[in-house]
Amino acid sequence: MWYAIEGYDGEDVLAHRAEARPAHLARLLALRDAGRLLLAGPCPAIDAEDPGPAGFSGSIVIAEFDSLADARAWADADPYMEAGVYARVDVRPFRQVLP
Repeated sequence: MWYAIEGYDGEDVLAHRAEARPAHLARLLALRDAGRLLLAGPCPAIDAEDPGPAGFSGSIVIAEFDSLADARAWADADPYMEAGVYARVDVRPFRQVLP
């Protein structure tokens, strides 16, 4: 089943985000390569493609896992969690309707 994982950035974490990004992306690429990633990306903190020093408010990942518990465990092990980027993460089932 698909699961939506929404990470919400804490305050002043842009430098931590940059440091942890390569490891974060490696995990996403592994999901993609396994055919389990629907989409992933950051949410700019301002209305701009490149938010510059404003940074990001969080990220969204929609990926396939065997269970909600597996999706939560994957989210909990995210390098952004370990680096203190995310203040909180929500994980919930997702059902794609369109496209």
